[in-house]
Amino acid sequence: MADLTDLTHLADDLTDPDDPDPLFDLENPFERGLEGRRRKAAIALTAIWSGTIALHLLSWGSWIVLAMTAVMGIHALRVLFARPIPVPPPLAYDRSEDYPYVSLLVAAKNEEAVIGSLVEDLCSLDYPSDRYDLWVIDDNSSDRTPLVLERLAAEHPQLNIIRRPANASGGKSGALNEVWTQTQGDIIAVFDADAQVPKDLLRRVLPLFHRETVGAVQVRKAIANAPTNLWTRGQSAEMALDSYFQQQRIAIGGIGELRGNGQFVRRTALESFGGWNEQTITDDLDLTLRLHLDSWDIDLLLLPAVGEEGVTTALGLWHQRNRWAEGGYQRYLDYWRLIARNRMGTRKTVDLFMFMISQYILPTATVPDLVMAIARNNSPMLVPITSLMITLSMLGMFTGLRRIQAGEQEIDQPRRNPRAIALTLLQMLFGQLYLLHWIPVMSSTTARMSIRPKRLKWVKTVHHGTDTELGFE
Repeated sequence: MADLTDLTHLADDLTDPDDPDPLFDLENPFERGLEGRRRKAAIALTAIWSGTIALHLLSWGSWIVLAMTAVMGIHALRVLFARPIPVPPPLAYDRSEDYPYVSLLVAAKNEEAVIGSLVEDLCSLDYPSDRYDLWVIDDNSSDRTPLVLERLAAEHPQLNIIRRPANASGGKSGALNEVWTQTQGDIIAVFDADAQVPKDLLRRVLPLFHRETVGAVQVRKAIANAPTNLWTRGQSAEMALDSYFQQQRIAIGGIGELRGNGQFVRRTALESFGGWNEQTITDDLDLTLRLHLDSWDIDLLLLPAVGEEGVTTALGLWHQRNRWAEGGYQRYLDYWRLIARNRMGTRKTVDLFMFMISQYILPTATVPDLVMAIARNNSPMLVPITSLMITLSMLGMFTGLRRIQAGEQEIDQPRRNPRAIALTLLQMLFGQLYLLHWIPVMSSTTARMSIRPKRLKWVKTVHHGTDTELGFE
């Protein structure tokens, strides 16, 4: 979910409930809920805290927790035992005109270290050159990015460059909206500037659009610099967990999600609601809900993966994850009315609610749960649900890692190799320790969004480039 910039705090007077944004189109159901985010966040935080405290004070509070654990456990079993949807074979037409036309979009700001490598990758794909084009949006870069792009444009006729002025608004969403309507692709793909793209990606991802209900496909993301340090190793395990849950949730008719880098969107789906939302800080997560609320499905391609640089420092990770947490939570506040009306359908709504509990409500409720447990000299009330979520996370991460390993090596032997299994177990255990950072991130984000007056603070994610190979040919 990388963006042109990481926003640790989105701020703007337009989000204040007393000063609704005049740009919001109140006739559009997707825009109707965007006002008053801080007020809605405060209501949600109050409900979570008061509900958790009430569980400690009620004599039958533990029964409520056990009942919730049982319901979530049933959903968890459905996820664990689901069979992933089979992946169709790669495209292999005789005539180039039979291939779908694809437009590739890259939004870049100060990316001189990586943009050249990405453009070279995208201009040398194993796909008919007359059936795709490439658009790079230079968002007022102050480094050598414009010079690099000019040189590349002279070498690659497929490359189209759009330069945005200094006062351009909307961030990455604004950059994409400025270009996608100018393209002619039936499918529109979005890559981050640090992406590493395998040559056969288009041939492999486009068959997933043969299902007419699929509005978008997310390609699995892999951390290209995973061996760098513990932070990047943790992110690598996290991406394996994410891809596993994506596959399993899609298999039961639940929610597939976009992750920004390596996302492919059907043009007709974008046209149905006017493109990307420029009032959000995580364009991919917001687009995820818009697609599902508009009756589209999102699929996942596990192999091959799109590589990207992982964050290498604790501070950088904190900034990035705060933005992810705020953008993810923000979309529930924006679209809660449409979600509550079951606009997505029962299976998707239930799946969304179950993962919302585990990702946002449970970490937020951890603080009042611990406070009440200490004050009353009792055990934390939410231990059963927490234990279920940890177990599900461990099983998902281990299975996800093994699934990727087996797929990349295309043989079954690694599954039966005791040493490989032991190494995967160690990677899974470390990954679980790494994931603990989400508890303070989520709990602090939900509190900050409901209390703190918002202000803009831009923190650029610097990409340095990496020579780490992901096995692409």
